[in-house]
Amino acid sequence: MSLVIPTPHIEAKKGDFAKTVLMPGDPLRAKFIAETYLENARMVNQVRGMYGFTGTYKGKEVSVMASGMGMPSMGIYSYELFHGYDVENIIRIGTACSMSEKLNVKDIVIAMGACTDTNFASQFRLPGSFAPIASYELLHKAVAEAEKREGLHFEVGNVYSHDAFYDESGSTMTWAKMGALAVEMETAGLYMTAARAGKNALAICTISDSIVTGEETTSAERQTTFNTMMEIALEIA
Repeated sequence: MSLVIPTPHIEAKKGDFAKTVLMPGDPLRAKFIAETYLENARMVNQVRGMYGFTGTYKGKEVSVMASGMGMPSMGIYSYELFHGYDVENIIRIGTACSMSEKLNVKDIVIAMGACTDTNFASQFRLPGSFAPIASYELLHKAVAEAEKREGLHFEVGNVYSHDAFYDESGSTMTWAKMGALAVEMETAGLYMTAARAGKNALAICTISDSIVTGEETTSAERQTTFNTMMEIALEIA
């Protein structure tokens, strides 16, 4: 399905986005990436303050745009990028909360799959439960790139995409019993949207806090210092 350009949420013109878009949740993180890593970066979207930029990284055109928080927001922006702007690959670069002793603050989790409690998949009217997974090509490249980085600790596996940031059910850690490594709010929605569009998606997340140890980072650190995941995503873009 094609969309009329500009879309209701993106003011960019056709051709303004590269084939690969990096998507942090935070608009200020998108701005930081554009200013820090991209050459000749130009702003292509600022509707609702959801900044988008396109530039080059080591000679290759790359875009970065914020997704906002949660699967509904990720679903809107990823859908419009895939269907309206001919984007082929979206790489989520965000934060996650560790639910595993394997992952401490500032470690990285590469999401091979995403468990979820969301009702996002109901729109596809499937006669069962859908298992949202990453693009193997992007996953393979990200793991190879991460392995080059001396001293980096990362894990590959399932994450849990949760609808509620303030969860009163107390059930989040039950997903850890099934091997979920970390909890976040967007990956399952991204993977489902990519699957339906026949496109590629991957989530690379830095651990910002831990349910297990009680460690946490500041908002400033989350915005500007989680550089390793950004660099891995840029290298495989």
